[in-house]
Amino acid sequence: MIKNVQIKAYKVGLVFKNGNLIDILKEGNYWIFGNKSVQVYDMKILLKTNDDFNLLLKNESLKAMLEIIEVKDGEMVLYYENEIFKDVLTVGQYAYWKGVLNGNFQKIDLTKVEITENVSKTILENLKLKNFVRKFVLTNQFKALLLIDGKLEKVLEAGTYYFWNNEISIEVKSADMRMQQMEIAGQELLTKDKAMLRINFFVRFQVENIEKALMENKDSDKQLYILMQLALREFVGALTLDELLVKKDSVGKEILENLGNKAESLGLKALDAGIRDVILTGEMKEIMNQVLIAEKKAQANSIMRREETAATRSLLNTAKLMEENETLWKLKEMEYMEKIADKIGDITVSGNSNIVSQLKEIFAK
Repeated sequence: MIKNVQIKAYKVGLVFKNGNLIDILKEGNYWIFGNKSVQVYDMKILLKTNDDFNLLLKNESLKAMLEIIEVKDGEMVLYYENEIFKDVLTVGQYAYWKGVLNGNFQKIDLTKVEITENVSKTILENLKLKNFVRKFVLTNQFKALLLIDGKLEKVLEAGTYYFWNNEISIEVKSADMRMQQMEIAGQELLTKDKAMLRINFFVRFQVENIEKALMENKDSDKQLYILMQLALREFVGALTLDELLVKKDSVGKEILENLGNKAESLGLKALDAGIRDVILTGEMKEIMNQVLIAEKKAQANSIMRREETAATRSLLNTAKLMEENETLWKLKEMEYMEKIADKIGDITVSGNSNIVSQLKEIFAK
């Protein structure tokens, strides 16, 4: 039995007889005699070997043509051709034909979490590595704690972080480092003089120590809410309603001073606080309105009395001056006559006397 076999470029043929490798055919045209078979391999393709192929590697000529790459448990290999990433090699054995392609292999230790190998972010983002990489993104406004197997490892600043995906647990606890505002609304409080009122309060705070805020305290913002609520209740209870209304604008500052370092123990820093609204209950609002009306009426009466007193005093002074000075009296009389004349439309003069003389008699003595 004779057959012709053509081996093209970048191909290799393995000749078998009775299941045994007896010859290796490189590029060329061959005649095969007898009961033999030829298996052709593409030298540009990376082979994942099996038990049968491993037996063939006992042939020294074939073994010299191949580079064997073994990937053990807890490892993977990144395969590059001409410095371009091509594939991920998982657990197993691979055979690479020498002298055909410029291949390169990078072994990765997957038993650790941190990526210490020199692997670019472009490759880490490749879909072929999707199941091998854990990715965490922190924006500019955030910091985070890295916990490995439940233990605090370090504080992460803003950025993108990659870790190998394995059986080791990773947790990233993040915190917003921006200024935040908390509303403490609808607080019904009793003043020192037993006046019931409702207060809307606010506090502006910021995370100062992320380890205290996330590790040593649970829900630190809720704890701050309770602290501010109690501080407000204590402060208002020590003041009368009038005192509270007078000190309304300075309440926030005094409460923060009384708060002391309690916020710091939560890993937070309270920067500003204040009363937004003081709302009186129905009866108290009516009473305050009545008091306000009474005060305004009293103020109006006082002003009217002052004005009347001033006017009377002015008239008295004018009368004294006129009594002492006849000319001033005459001038004042002429002033009034002038005002009267301004209001007169027509003047009728009767009799035979001279008209000018009669006018003089009307307006002058």
